[in-house]
Amino acid sequence: MSKDYTSMEDSNRSSNSSIHDISEPSRRNFLRGSAAMAFLAPLGGLTTLAGCASTAEVAGNGPLLGFASIPINSIDTVSVPPGYTSQVIAAWGDPVGLSGEAPAFKTDGSNSAAEQLAQFGMHHDGIHYFALEGSKSGLLAMNHEYVDDGLLHSDGLAQWSAEKVRKAQAAHGVSICEVSQAGGQWQVVLPSPWARRITANTPMAVSGPAAGHALMQTAADASGRRVLGTLNNCGSGITPWGTYLTCEENFIGYFNGPDAPNAHETRWGLRKGNPSGSRWHEHDGRFDAVKHPNEPNRFGWVVEIDPMNPSSTPVKRTALGRAAHEGATVALTRDRRAVVYMGEDARFEYIYKFVSRDAVKPGGASANRDLLDHGTLYVARFDAEGRGAWLPLVHGKGGLDAAQGFADQGEVVIKSRQASDLLGGTKMDRPEWIAVDKQGWVYCTLTNNSNRGGKDQPGVDAANPRANNTMGHIIRWKEDGDHDGLSFQWNHFVLAGDPLNERAEAKGNVKGDTFACPDGLWVDGRGVLWIQTDMSTANMGKGELAVMGQNQMLAADPQTGEVRRFLTGPVGCEVTGVMMTPDGRSMFVNIQHPGESPSERSDPAKPDRYSNWPDKRPGARPRSATVVVRKADGGLVGT
Repeated sequence: MSKDYTSMEDSNRSSNSSIHDISEPSRRNFLRGSAAMAFLAPLGGLTTLAGCASTAEVAGNGPLLGFASIPINSIDTVSVPPGYTSQVIAAWGDPVGLSGEAPAFKTDGSNSAAEQLAQFGMHHDGIHYFALEGSKSGLLAMNHEYVDDGLLHSDGLAQWSAEKVRKAQAAHGVSICEVSQAGGQWQVVLPSPWARRITANTPMAVSGPAAGHALMQTAADASGRRVLGTLNNCGSGITPWGTYLTCEENFIGYFNGPDAPNAHETRWGLRKGNPSGSRWHEHDGRFDAVKHPNEPNRFGWVVEIDPMNPSSTPVKRTALGRAAHEGATVALTRDRRAVVYMGEDARFEYIYKFVSRDAVKPGGASANRDLLDHGTLYVARFDAEGRGAWLPLVHGKGGLDAAQGFADQGEVVIKSRQASDLLGGTKMDRPEWIAVDKQGWVYCTLTNNSNRGGKDQPGVDAANPRANNTMGHIIRWKEDGDHDGLSFQWNHFVLAGDPLNERAEAKGNVKGDTFACPDGLWVDGRGVLWIQTDMSTANMGKGELAVMGQNQMLAADPQTGEVRRFLTGPVGCEVTGVMMTPDGRSMFVNIQHPGESPSERSDPAKPDRYSNWPDKRPGARPRSATVVVRKADGGLVGT
C-alpha cells in the first residue's frame, strides 16, 4: 500500500460511541509472573492454523528465543543474526514457471504486459508454503499488493497508455510457484505444472449472500456473479482444507469517483480522481465508478484460491464481509467449525470474525468448497476493564433492516462498515494481521493512527489508549469457551515505541528491542510470535521514528513478553509476510518495495536513488523479493 499516510483512507464518520476509559498499562498490559501462567493455561481442544510447522516436527529443547538480537541499521541489505544465512528468490520480474513462458527480467523496465503475466508481480506481501514433498519442495502462494509505475515502466507515467495499464494490472494479484531445495539452497522450479499468475483481470466467481445482488451487477456482468480480477492483495491466510485466502485491501483508490459521492460511496472513501495514482480508468472503463457505480462493490473481499488446482476459478467469499481486508487467519473450534479472524487496515475501522455454520469435512478443497459461504459474521466491541463482545452482522438483528438501509443479508455484507457503525463496533487504530498462539490467545497488530484524539476525530479509548498514535500496538484477546464465543477477555500485549522519545504516548513498554508500527504477525510451530513492521518511508528517520532505522522483523515470547530483533530489511522496504517449511528449518520472508520513494512514485530516470537491492548493481531497479532464512548449521529457525 502507499505509505503516504496523509492520503490514507479515513472514512469512518459514524457517530457510534467510543469507550473513553483510558487504559492503564499496569492493568491492561498482559499479566506476568505466576498469575500469567494461570491466565495462559491452555484450553484443551482448541485448534488453530497459526503455525504451518508441525509442533512435533519442530519441538526442541532450550529457550524459545535462542538467537542473538541484531542492532537497528540503515544498510541496503537484509541483515540476520550471526549463524544465519539469507537467500533471495522469486523477485519481481523473475519467471514464475509457466510452461513455455520464461521471459527474463529487463533491468530497464521494458518488459511487456504479456511478459509480466508470466513473471512474479510487484510488491510481495502475504505468503504461504504448501508442502509437496514435506520440507524439500512445495508451492509458494504470494500476494502482490500494488505497483510503483516509476519502476514498472521504462519512462514511468509518461505517455500513459492501455499497454501500461495492462502491465500494471498484470503485476497485481497472486503468484503461485513451485520451489525446491537441495544443499540448503532454494530455487523456483522452471517450468512447473502448478505455476500460475492470478491478476487484476483473472475471472473470479462470487459466492455467498452478495452473489447476484443488485449492488454487484454491472453492464458487463448482469448476473453479479463473475468479477474480473483481484487487486491490492495484502495479508493472507490458509484453510484447514488446503486453500489460500488472499485479501483485497485498499481497493477504493483504483476507482475514479463522482464529483459528489453518495453516502455509501463516501463511507468507503470513493472520491473524484484516483488517490492511488493508478489512472486505470483512462484505459479500462470499469474503474470509472461514475460510469460503473457498482464496480467498487465487487472488490474488498477475501478470495479463496486452490493452489493445487491451477485450472480452478478463484472465489470471492462474500459471507466474510467486505472491507479493506488485511488478512484472514483461520482457527478451528472443538467441533471443527472454521473461524476466520480479519482486520481492516484503515483508520478507525474494525476487527471481524466469521464462524462457519458447518464443520470442516475430510476430503480437502472439494469437500469444503462451500464452507465459507454459510455462517455468521461478527464485529468486535472492546469494552472497558478488559472485556469485549462480538456483535452479529445479521439482517433483521440489531437494527440491520430495510429501515436502516439494509434490504437483505447481501446488503449487510456489502455495507459491512455501515452495519458495524450501526452496531457500535470499536473503532480501531488500523487493525492489520491477526495470529493465534498455542494457548488460544488471538493477537492483532494495530499499526498506528496519528489522527486518534485529533480535532473532530475519535478520542482515546480502552483498546486504543494513545492520542496521536504514531507507534502502534498489539492487542490480544481470548474467547470465552471456544473460538466461536460471543464474549472475550482482552489486554494489550505490547505498546510499541522508544523509551527515549520525549512524548509519553510514544515511549511504549517494549520488553526488549524497540520497534514501531507493527504490521505482519505470525505464530510458528514452536509458538514464537513473529512481528513485522511497516514504518512509512516518508517518516523513517524523522521525529519519533528518528532512531528506528529500517523496517524489521522481531520475535516475541508470548508468555514472557520478551522481544528480540531478528531481521532488518533494505532501505525503504516493508518487511511483510512470513512462513516456514514444516520442519521449521527454512523461513520465507517477503521484502516489499525496497527503495520506495518518499514521494508518490519513483523517478524512472534514477531508479536506484534509494536502493538497488537485491541486484546490487549501479542503476538497477530495486525489486521486491522473497528471502529464505536458514541457520547455517541446519537447525530450527529462531533457536
